[in-house]
Amino acid sequence: MAGLSDRAYTAICARLASSLGVSLASARRRVDIRAAQAGIREPEAKRALAEELLAELQGSDGEHHSLLTAQLEAVGTDDNFMVED
Repeated sequence: MAGLSDRAYTAICARLASSLGVSLASARRRVDIRAAQAGIREPEAKRALAEELLAELQGSDGEHHSLLTAQLEAVGTDDNFMVED
């Protein structure tokens, strides 16, 4: 795992978190899991992997947005569903 002093890695993970709509810790964990699966341990390689994930996400941003919108729309009988009392 990259140290907390690695500002470039943190900045890339922050942009990834913003794009995904998740926390910074969750985005870092996602990158760390992918890095572990690929056998990557060097901080430079992790930064490159995070940049690849961000580029991949930005390339499919339209798909991601339409999927999220479809999931948030009310379906049939859910129109009057109340989350809170």
